[in-house]
Amino acid sequence: MTLSNRPQSARLYEEALQHIVGGVNSPSRSFKAVGGGAPVFMRRAKGAYFWDVDGNRYIDYLAAYGPIIAGHAHPHITEAIIQAARSGTLYGTPTELEIELARRLKASIPSLDKVRFVNSGTEAVMTTIRVARAYTKRTKIIKFAGCYHGHSDLVLVAAGSGPSTLGIPDSAGIPVSIAQEVITVPFNDLASLQRALERWGDDVAAVMVEPIVGNFGMVMPEPGFLEGLCRLARAAGALVIYDEVISGFRFHYGCAQTYGAFPDLPAIEPDLTALGKIIGGGLPIGA
Repeated sequence: MTLSNRPQSARLYEEALQHIVGGVNSPSRSFKAVGGGAPVFMRRAKGAYFWDVDGNRYIDYLAAYGPIIAGHAHPHITEAIIQAARSGTLYGTPTELEIELARRLKASIPSLDKVRFVNSGTEAVMTTIRVARAYTKRTKIIKFAGCYHGHSDLVLVAAGSGPSTLGIPDSAGIPVSIAQEVITVPFNDLASLQRALERWGDDVAAVMVEPIVGNFGMVMPEPGFLEGLCRLARAAGALVIYDEVISGFRFHYGCAQTYGAFPDLPAIEPDLTALGKIIGGGLPIGA
Protein backbone atom coordinates (compact mmCIF):
# COMPACT_ATOMS: atom_id res chain seq x y z
CA MET A 1 0.00 0.00 0.00
CA THR A 2 1.45 3.33 -1.08
CA LEU A 3 1.02 6.91 0.09
CA SER A 4 -1.52 7.37 -2.73
CA ASN A 5 -3.79 5.05 -0.75
CA ARG A 6 -3.27 7.07 2.41
CA PRO A 7 -3.58 10.78 1.54
CA GLN A 8 -5.19 11.67 4.87
CA SER A 9 -2.39 9.95 6.80
CA ALA A 10 0.16 11.91 4.77
CA ARG A 11 -1.70 15.16 5.45
CA LEU A 12 -2.00 14.47 9.18
CA TYR A 13 1.67 13.57 9.40
CA GLU A 14 2.65 16.89 7.85
CA GLU A 15 0.43 18.67 10.37
CA ALA A 16 1.74 16.58 13.26
CA LEU A 17 5.29 17.58 12.38
CA GLN A 18 4.31 21.17 13.14
CA HIS A 19 3.14 20.37 16.67
CA ILE A 20 4.65 17.07 17.86
CA VAL A 21 8.36 16.29 18.11
CA GLY A 22 9.15 14.06 15.14
CA GLY A 23 5.48 13.97 14.25
CA VAL A 24 4.90 10.92 16.46
CA ASN A 25 5.04 10.20 20.18
CA SER A 26 7.28 7.14 19.92
CA PRO A 27 10.15 6.69 17.45
CA SER A 28 8.91 3.22 16.47
CA ARG A 29 5.73 4.75 15.06
CA SER A 30 7.55 6.82 12.46
CA PHE A 31 8.15 3.86 10.10
CA LYS A 32 11.70 5.10 9.45
CA ALA A 33 13.13 1.67 10.25
CA VAL A 34 10.94 -0.01 7.62
CA GLY A 35 11.28 2.25 4.63
CA GLY A 36 10.10 5.63 5.84
CA GLY A 37 7.13 7.49 4.47
CA ALA A 38 4.25 8.79 6.49
CA PRO A 39 3.05 6.60 9.36
CA VAL A 40 -0.49 5.26 9.16
CA PHE A 41 -2.93 7.26 11.28
CA MET A 42 -5.65 5.03 12.68
CA ARG A 43 -9.24 6.06 13.32
CA ARG A 44 -10.71 3.03 15.06
CA ALA A 45 -10.14 -0.63 15.86
CA LYS A 46 -12.30 -3.64 16.62
CA GLY A 47 -11.24 -7.18 17.35
CA ALA A 48 -8.26 -8.00 15.13
CA TYR A 49 -8.71 -5.09 12.73
CA PHE A 50 -7.68 -1.44 12.30
CA TRP A 51 -9.30 1.20 10.09
CA ASP A 52 -7.16 4.18 9.16
CA VAL A 53 -8.25 7.75 8.47
CA ASP A 54 -8.48 6.93 4.76
CA GLY A 55 -10.88 4.03 5.32
CA ASN A 56 -8.34 1.26 4.69
CA ARG A 57 -8.72 -1.86 6.82
CA TYR A 58 -5.74 -3.74 8.25
CA ILE A 59 -5.23 -6.95 10.18
CA ASP A 60 -3.53 -5.93 13.42
CA TYR A 61 -0.41 -8.04 13.86
CA LEU A 62 1.05 -5.46 16.25
CA ALA A 63 -1.46 -5.67 19.12
CA ALA A 64 0.08 -2.48 20.56
CA TYR A 65 3.30 -4.47 21.03
CA GLY A 66 1.50 -7.11 23.03
CA PRO A 67 -1.01 -5.90 25.64
CA ILE A 68 -4.09 -6.05 23.38
CA ILE A 69 -4.16 -9.85 23.25
CA ALA A 70 -7.93 -9.85 23.84
CA GLY A 71 -8.43 -7.74 20.72
CA HIS A 72 -9.51 -4.13 20.32
CA ALA A 73 -12.66 -2.88 22.04
CA HIS A 74 -13.37 -6.22 23.69
CA PRO A 75 -16.86 -5.86 25.19
CA HIS A 76 -15.86 -7.04 28.69
CA ILE A 77 -12.91 -4.65 28.85
CA THR A 78 -14.90 -1.78 27.36
CA GLU A 79 -17.69 -2.26 29.91
CA ALA A 80 -15.19 -2.37 32.77
CA ILE A 81 -13.67 0.92 31.59
CA ILE A 82 -17.10 2.54 31.37
CA GLN A 83 -18.08 1.41 34.85
CA ALA A 84 -14.78 2.61 36.31
CA ALA A 85 -15.07 6.01 34.62
CA ARG A 86 -18.56 6.48 36.04
CA SER A 87 -17.06 6.17 39.51
CA GLY A 88 -14.42 8.83 38.82
CA THR A 89 -11.14 8.78 36.96
CA LEU A 90 -8.52 9.92 39.49
CA TYR A 91 -8.73 9.85 43.28
CA GLY A 92 -5.24 10.35 44.67
CA THR A 93 -6.18 7.89 47.41
CA PRO A 94 -6.02 4.10 47.81
CA THR A 95 -8.86 1.99 46.41
CA GLU A 96 -10.09 -1.53 47.06
CA LEU A 97 -9.46 -2.48 43.42
CA GLU A 98 -5.72 -2.02 43.94
CA ILE A 99 -5.79 -4.74 46.58
CA GLU A 100 -7.82 -7.03 44.34
CA LEU A 101 -5.44 -6.65 41.40
CA ALA A 102 -2.39 -7.18 43.60
CA ARG A 103 -4.00 -10.31 45.03
CA ARG A 104 -4.67 -11.67 41.54
CA LEU A 105 -1.12 -10.99 40.40
CA LYS A 106 0.32 -12.79 43.41
CA ALA A 107 -1.96 -15.75 42.77
CA SER A 108 -0.78 -16.04 39.17
CA ILE A 109 2.97 -15.40 39.65
CA PRO A 110 4.47 -17.50 42.48
CA SER A 111 7.63 -15.37 42.79
CA LEU A 112 5.64 -12.28 43.83
CA ASP A 113 5.58 -11.46 47.52
CA LYS A 114 4.46 -7.83 47.35
CA VAL A 115 3.30 -5.55 44.52
CA ARG A 116 3.83 -1.84 43.84
CA PHE A 117 1.74 -0.27 41.05
CA VAL A 118 3.10 2.44 38.76
CA ASN A 119 1.98 4.07 35.51
CA SER A 120 3.99 2.19 32.89
CA GLY A 121 6.40 -0.63 32.18
CA THR A 122 9.25 1.86 32.05
CA GLU A 123 8.39 3.05 35.57
CA ALA A 124 8.16 -0.57 36.72
CA VAL A 125 11.69 -1.25 35.46
CA MET A 126 12.98 1.96 37.05
CA THR A 127 11.45 0.91 40.36
CA THR A 128 12.98 -2.58 40.32
CA ILE A 129 16.40 -1.06 39.69
CA ARG A 130 15.96 1.39 42.55
CA VAL A 131 14.90 -1.41 44.90
CA ALA A 132 17.86 -3.56 43.85
CA ARG A 133 20.29 -0.71 44.44
CA ALA A 134 18.78 0.12 47.81
CA TYR A 135 18.85 -3.52 48.92
CA THR A 136 22.40 -4.32 47.77
CA LYS A 137 23.96 -0.88 48.37
CA ARG A 138 25.48 -1.23 44.88
CA THR A 139 25.04 0.82 41.71
CA LYS A 140 25.77 -1.12 38.52
CA ILE A 141 23.26 -3.12 36.47
CA ILE A 142 23.97 -5.92 34.00
CA LYS A 143 21.64 -6.17 31.01
CA PHE A 144 21.77 -8.16 27.78
CA ALA A 145 22.60 -6.64 24.42
CA GLY A 146 19.52 -5.88 22.36
CA CYS A 147 17.06 -6.23 25.22
CA TYR A 148 14.82 -3.17 25.57
CA HIS A 149 13.80 -2.13 29.07
CA GLY A 150 12.03 1.17 28.47
CA HIS A 151 13.16 4.71 27.75
CA SER A 152 14.68 5.69 31.09
CA ASP A 153 18.27 6.91 30.95
CA LEU A 154 19.82 4.03 32.88
CA VAL A 155 18.69 1.23 30.57
CA LEU A 156 18.58 3.03 27.22
CA VAL A 157 22.07 1.92 26.28
CA ALA A 158 23.56 -0.17 23.48
CA ALA A 159 26.22 -2.85 23.79
CA GLY A 160 29.82 -1.73 23.81
CA SER A 161 32.50 -2.94 21.39
CA GLY A 162 32.67 -6.43 22.82
CA PRO A 163 31.23 -8.77 25.43
CA SER A 164 31.31 -7.73 29.06
CA THR A 165 31.72 -4.02 28.37
CA LEU A 166 30.21 -0.92 29.88
CA GLY A 167 27.25 0.50 28.01
CA ILE A 168 27.29 3.59 25.86
CA PRO A 169 24.37 6.02 25.55
CA ASP A 170 21.79 5.04 22.94
CA SER A 171 20.33 8.54 22.76
CA ALA A 172 21.47 12.11 22.97
CA GLY A 173 20.86 13.61 26.39
CA ILE A 174 22.03 10.58 28.37
CA PRO A 175 25.25 11.35 30.25
CA VAL A 176 28.05 8.86 29.71
CA SER A 177 28.41 8.67 33.49
CA ILE A 178 24.91 7.19 33.75
CA ALA A 179 25.38 4.73 30.90
CA GLN A 180 28.62 3.52 32.48
CA GLU A 181 26.59 2.14 35.36
CA VAL A 182 25.21 -0.42 32.88
CA ILE A 183 27.18 -3.46 31.73
CA THR A 184 25.98 -5.23 28.59
CA VAL A 185 26.65 -8.86 27.75
CA PRO A 186 25.30 -11.13 24.97
CA PHE A 187 22.04 -12.97 25.58
CA ASN A 188 22.33 -16.75 26.07
CA ASP A 189 26.04 -16.37 26.91
CA LEU A 190 26.73 -17.49 30.47
CA ALA A 191 30.50 -17.29 29.99
CA SER A 192 30.27 -13.57 29.21
CA LEU A 193 27.99 -13.02 32.18
CA GLN A 194 30.44 -14.83 34.44
CA ARG A 195 33.34 -12.71 33.20
CA ALA A 196 31.35 -9.53 33.79
CA LEU A 197 30.50 -10.60 37.32
CA GLU A 198 34.11 -11.55 38.01
CA ARG A 199 35.21 -8.08 36.90
CA TRP A 200 32.45 -5.90 38.39
CA GLY A 201 30.56 -8.25 40.71
CA ASP A 202 31.16 -6.26 43.91
CA ASP A 203 29.45 -3.27 42.29
CA VAL A 204 26.56 -5.08 40.55
CA ALA A 205 23.15 -4.55 42.14
CA ALA A 206 21.16 -6.67 39.69
CA VAL A 207 21.16 -8.70 36.52
CA MET A 208 18.17 -7.71 34.39
CA VAL A 209 16.80 -9.89 31.59
CA GLU A 210 13.78 -10.50 29.43
CA PRO A 211 13.25 -14.22 30.16
CA ILE A 212 11.96 -14.56 26.59
CA VAL A 213 13.36 -11.71 24.50
CA GLY A 214 10.72 -9.70 22.68
CA ASN A 215 12.83 -6.87 21.33
CA PHE A 216 14.57 -8.85 18.58
CA GLY A 217 12.25 -11.68 17.61
CA MET A 218 10.95 -13.63 20.62
CA VAL A 219 14.25 -15.40 21.28
CA MET A 220 14.00 -18.26 23.75
CA PRO A 221 16.66 -18.78 26.40
CA GLU A 222 18.82 -21.78 25.73
CA PRO A 223 18.37 -24.74 28.11
CA GLY A 224 20.01 -23.92 31.41
CA PHE A 225 20.58 -20.23 30.64
CA LEU A 226 18.10 -18.77 33.13
CA GLU A 227 19.13 -21.26 35.80
CA GLY A 228 22.78 -20.35 35.25
CA LEU A 229 22.00 -16.64 35.25
CA CYS A 230 20.22 -16.87 38.59
CA ARG A 231 22.99 -18.98 40.08
CA LEU A 232 25.79 -16.65 38.95
CA ALA A 233 23.97 -13.48 39.98
CA ARG A 234 23.15 -14.72 43.45
CA ALA A 235 26.66 -16.06 43.98
CA ALA A 236 27.86 -12.50 43.32
CA GLY A 237 25.32 -11.02 45.73
CA ALA A 238 23.26 -9.43 42.95
CA LEU A 239 19.49 -9.61 42.54
CA VAL A 240 17.74 -11.05 39.48
CA ILE A 241 15.20 -8.84 37.69
CA TYR A 242 12.85 -10.25 35.07
CA ASP A 243 11.46 -7.62 32.74
CA GLU A 244 8.15 -9.20 31.74
CA VAL A 245 6.63 -6.04 30.29
CA ILE A 246 6.55 -7.79 26.90
CA SER A 247 6.57 -11.48 27.86
CA GLY A 248 4.20 -11.25 30.83
CA PHE A 249 0.92 -13.14 30.43
CA ARG A 250 1.55 -13.83 26.73
CA PHE A 251 3.33 -17.19 26.86
CA HIS A 252 1.62 -18.38 30.00
CA TYR A 253 -0.90 -17.03 32.47
CA GLY A 254 1.78 -16.90 35.15
CA CYS A 255 4.21 -15.02 32.84
CA ALA A 256 7.26 -16.42 31.07
CA GLN A 257 8.90 -17.28 34.38
CA THR A 258 6.32 -20.03 34.92
CA TYR A 259 6.24 -21.18 31.29
CA GLY A 260 6.12 -24.98 31.02
CA ALA A 261 9.07 -25.10 28.61
CA PHE A 262 11.39 -24.38 31.53
CA PRO A 263 11.95 -27.68 33.38
CA ASP A 264 13.19 -26.36 36.72
CA LEU A 265 10.88 -23.46 37.54
CA PRO A 266 11.95 -22.84 41.17
CA ALA A 267 15.56 -22.44 40.02
CA ILE A 268 14.70 -19.56 37.69
CA GLU A 269 12.41 -17.49 39.90
CA PRO A 270 13.53 -13.85 39.96
CA ASP A 271 13.85 -11.57 42.96
CA LEU A 272 11.97 -8.76 41.19
CA THR A 273 9.54 -8.68 38.26
CA ALA A 274 8.45 -5.76 36.07
CA LEU A 275 5.03 -5.81 34.37
CA GLY A 276 3.29 -3.36 32.05
CA LYS A 277 -0.01 -2.55 30.34
CA ILE A 278 -0.98 -6.20 29.92
CA ILE A 279 -2.26 -6.20 33.52
CA GLY A 280 -4.64 -3.34 32.71
CA GLY A 281 -6.12 -4.62 29.48
CA GLY A 282 -3.91 -2.21 27.54
CA LEU A 283 -4.48 0.84 29.73
CA PRO A 284 -1.52 2.73 31.27
CA ILE A 285 -0.34 0.75 34.28
CA GLY A 286 2.71 -1.15 35.47
CA ALA A 287 3.82 -3.12 38.52
